[in-house]
Amino acid sequence: MTAKYDLPTRFTKMKILFPLAVLAAGLVLLAGAGVANSAASRPDPVPMVPESFTELAEMVGPAVVNIRTVKTVQGGGRVFRHFQRGPFGDQDQFREFFEKFFGGEEPHRDFKQRSLGSGFLVDPEGFIVTNNHVIEDADEIRVILKDEKEYDAEIIGRDSNTDLALIKIKDGRNFPVMPLGDSDALKVGQWVVAIGSPFGLEQTVTAGIVSAKGRVIGSGPYDDFIQTDASINPGNSGGPLLNMRGEVVGINTAIIATGQGIGFAIPINLAKGIIAQLKESGEVTRGWLGVGIQPLSKEMREYYGLEDGQGVLVSQVFPGDPAEQAGIKTKDIIVAVNGERIEDARDLTAKIATLPVGATAKIRIIRDGKEKTFNVTIAKREDERIASQGRQGPKEDASLGIRVSEITPEISRRFNLGDEEGIIVVDVTAASKAEEAGLQPGDIIKEVNRTEVRSVKDFEAAIGAVESGEPLQMFVRRGNMGFLVVKIIK
Repeated sequence: MTAKYDLPTRFTKMKILFPLAVLAAGLVLLAGAGVANSAASRPDPVPMVPESFTELAEMVGPAVVNIRTVKTVQGGGRVFRHFQRGPFGDQDQFREFFEKFFGGEEPHRDFKQRSLGSGFLVDPEGFIVTNNHVIEDADEIRVILKDEKEYDAEIIGRDSNTDLALIKIKDGRNFPVMPLGDSDALKVGQWVVAIGSPFGLEQTVTAGIVSAKGRVIGSGPYDDFIQTDASINPGNSGGPLLNMRGEVVGINTAIIATGQGIGFAIPINLAKGIIAQLKESGEVTRGWLGVGIQPLSKEMREYYGLEDGQGVLVSQVFPGDPAEQAGIKTKDIIVAVNGERIEDARDLTAKIATLPVGATAKIRIIRDGKEKTFNVTIAKREDERIASQGRQGPKEDASLGIRVSEITPEISRRFNLGDEEGIIVVDVTAASKAEEAGLQPGDIIKEVNRTEVRSVKDFEAAIGAVESGEPLQMFVRRGNMGFLVVKIIK
């Protein structure tokens, strides 16, 4: 594909006085030669805007699909959502969030929810790549091609950690497919094209540039997004992000709701291995080291003599898991895996995840200022088990009428709590002692009777130390209202 560019042309007129013309002739020729050589040595002007994206759109359009799903969800909701104001006003996100993740008490009415998304064919047999959130919990999946032919599809496998899914058209073959490119070769400022079905408008083509790479937006442990200003809207999810050769370099996934021209795509190089695993076995297997990690502070780097962007601190070692069995301890600093330098927590997580289960990894650490290397046998990452390690789920105190939970990374991210410490109230029973005292869902309990509370265990110990009929004074932080003390008679 060729492009035309209108470049500015500059004309300069010169007058040479006749008496000096002969004497200056040689100089003029030499100067002219110098100008010519200088112009020849300059780089060509940078092409700014392709003339057309038409050829590219026509080439790849048949392999882009519109996905329509139907899923059964619980509706209705508690009556108090509509009639009772919580500490966060009408938009009581805490109530809805906690009901979703920790369960509700009242029955909900089921209803059918329809949603739209995009995807693209990667195999002539009808395999389609899309986002997990497009097809998650779907009862029905319908795929529509550019030629308006419709097909039923089934889920082959999905990976919630990267928000990727593989589905397959149930009947048919010899479908057009889309070539996969190299997202590592993608450069900031390079032109890209997004194709999908924003707001259900099928085969919509938008163009822009790569705004940034390696973006972390807090969506999961493997964040490594391509940021683009190519217009991406609801319904684009799962559609391809293409380079100018028509190769897929990303899967459009997320947008900033309040942003203009800010969209994010999963790099295709990250997706390739996941797609292959989903196709082969319907699930993704990742390596697991068995440690909790955190970034290193500037002071700690100086103390250990580390460079910026080198190493992560082991904040927790899970009992019985590979790291503990190999001898790694809390406060060790992991600086390399199999000889490859570790820059940050995300880098370590990604490197371990790609290692085969059963493989031996050489983990180099710094302990007490000295380097050591441990041979660790990599285990299989099991997200449900991992999620339960190191923290307790919600606990209920029936005598007080409250349910509390530790502040998980998900809760902290969802409600912008930052590094807030304490435990969070997830539910208050109607007409209970806690409700009468004024405790509310979303309150963060930081102290009980002047004893600091950092975990559910701390809370249970503090409550257990108080006899029936004695007062409990809870030092609480509530939303934007600041701190207050809630007094409850046990």
